[in-house]
Amino acid sequence: MSDAQAGEMLVVGKITGCFGIKGWVKIHPYTETPEGFKAFGAWQLKRRGVYEAVEFDAVNTQGKGLVAHIRSVDDRTTAEQYRGLEVVVPANTLPPLPQGEYYWRDLQGLQVWCQDEAKKGEEKVLLGRVDYLIETGANDVLVVKACEGSIDKRERLIPYMPGDTVQRVDLEEGLMEVDWFVDEE
Repeated sequence: MSDAQAGEMLVVGKITGCFGIKGWVKIHPYTETPEGFKAFGAWQLKRRGVYEAVEFDAVNTQGKGLVAHIRSVDDRTTAEQYRGLEVVVPANTLPPLPQGEYYWRDLQGLQVWCQDEAKKGEEKVLLGRVDYLIETGANDVLVVKACEGSIDKRERLIPYMPGDTVQRVDLEEGLMEVDWFVDEE
């Protein structure tokens, strides 16, 4: 299946090596928890831009990662061919989230607006667009990069704290309103 035929695919992990001699592979999951990876089941591997279905007939937690057995792969030599491949799933297999919660991919690309306190909060200014997010442990951080129409060309790091710094998210309108300050140069 080619990229165009696949629809939107999400990378949920990467095969990092082999585990033992009976065809098991090590997987570094990109999900919040290893159990999150196990919940998908509609796995595919991306090899040179082409998706191929894969069936893990056993997936076990091993330290901070996972080890899995690929059906019909029963030796280390064959398992070695999977090293470095990304494990992907169709985006439509993600479970729906409760109201007010978002997947990171939904936030990427949103315009970020804030009140301009210098103008007594009467005017909103565009800070930029969410480029990506960083997981810091305490809270996630939005990396907001300048875009056409933004107030300046600066990159900003804004804590993603709904109800605090993040006042409103509107996926339909493609924007996020934040309680942040406009830096003066």
